[in-house]
Amino acid sequence: PRRARRWVLLSQLFQPLNLPAGVEAGWEGEPGCRSQRLMLQAGLIRPASPGCYSYLPPAVRAVEKLVRAMDEEMQAVGGQKLNMPSLSSAELWRASGRWEQMGPELFRLEDRHGKGYCLGPTHEEAVTELVAAQSNLSYKQLPLRLYQVTRKFRDEPKPRFGLLRSREFYMKDMYTFDASEEAARQTYDLVCNAYCSLFDRLGLSFVKVRAATGSIGGTVSHEFQLPADIGEDRLLLCPDGHFAANVETLNREQTSCPTCGEKLTQTRGIEVGHTFYLGTKYSSAFKAVFYSPENKPQLAEMGCYGLGVTRILAASIEVLSSEDSIRWPRLIAPYQLCFVPPKRGSKEEEEEGAELLERLYDNLTEAQPHLAGDSVLDDRTQLTIGKRLKDANKLGYPYVIVAGKRVCEDPPIFEVWDQNAGEVLFLTKEAVIELLSKVQVS
Repeated sequence: PRRARRWVLLSQLFQPLNLPAGVEAGWEGEPGCRSQRLMLQAGLIRPASPGCYSYLPPAVRAVEKLVRAMDEEMQAVGGQKLNMPSLSSAELWRASGRWEQMGPELFRLEDRHGKGYCLGPTHEEAVTELVAAQSNLSYKQLPLRLYQVTRKFRDEPKPRFGLLRSREFYMKDMYTFDASEEAARQTYDLVCNAYCSLFDRLGLSFVKVRAATGSIGGTVSHEFQLPADIGEDRLLLCPDGHFAANVETLNREQTSCPTCGEKLTQTRGIEVGHTFYLGTKYSSAFKAVFYSPENKPQLAEMGCYGLGVTRILAASIEVLSSEDSIRWPRLIAPYQLCFVPPKRGSKEEEEEGAELLERLYDNLTEAQPHLAGDSVLDDRTQLTIGKRLKDANKLGYPYVIVAGKRVCEDPPIFEVWDQNAGEVLFLTKEAVIELLSKVQVS
């Protein structure tokens, strides 16, 4: 008997493509953009209320792959993963002075006993209190690099652009504790380099720019930006790469690079990551101390580092896709492969084209077991191959393997659409397996 299949049947995948009229624009009154429209049309997200979305199964797969890639980068720099509550005490935020400072963007509520809370947009207070509670922390235990990937909340006055500016979102946030300013700055460089590595792996063009510290605080801050017309941030860049900054950090007179004197060029960007050297702003408020070699208490030097998980997902679609077709970073595509068998009743079906495609799948997944769970079979064989290819192109599977007219040849030839490269290859079974041996799955 044929072994149990692990490919997903497209007819059974919960990915509603036929949306009611008007849903493509998002929630009523929300300005839209390309990534929002494409994600809605592709059945990746669905609006639930202004600035809040349901993530449908393919989007969840992409998010999970992105988080796995982040885990690899964070753990490579000594990160330890934890999980802190979304519900945070008002007392914590008052201790840091941010309960009043954050203003109306903070979601605030009271429990039945009248105690104040907020839904955390970030967790500096919570993590610093957590570390401060370890009363005998030794310098030997530092550096401490703690991170989480959780839902965050921000009461946006005007949610817009789908997942690029929403009220509820996923973020990876790391908080670091070091024994000295010098060590904390080394940690800062280390984590920034890990961010660069992540964006390189995703194949995204990014710029690291000087940024304002805002409500987080601290003395040094950088943003990681994806250049895009829809971006809300204005950036000034040296054409030779010597200087990059968010306009909000500069005075109006600065128009040339301070290093080489070249005229700065202006572009717009989508912020996808932000790093801060905090010093002792939070450790002094919560008495987060460690004991030195002389057994004396010293305040820990801190940094915090955010990556917008769902924002990276949307921003990558925004910058890589065409107006009508999604293109994913290969590493995080929900499914790497889409198999398209012959149309029902066609000559190719009669000549066992579907069986040949299944045999190819079996041989491929024996050679590359990790691809078994990353494959979709478009079993809507009542539709033409052309119609199913059009859908596959819109949804952005990196590779589409078709049992077309040449599958009847000896040896059988399969069409392989490499979506990211924009080319079609005609390959034997062995050549398909060789080509796909290079596919990486996060």
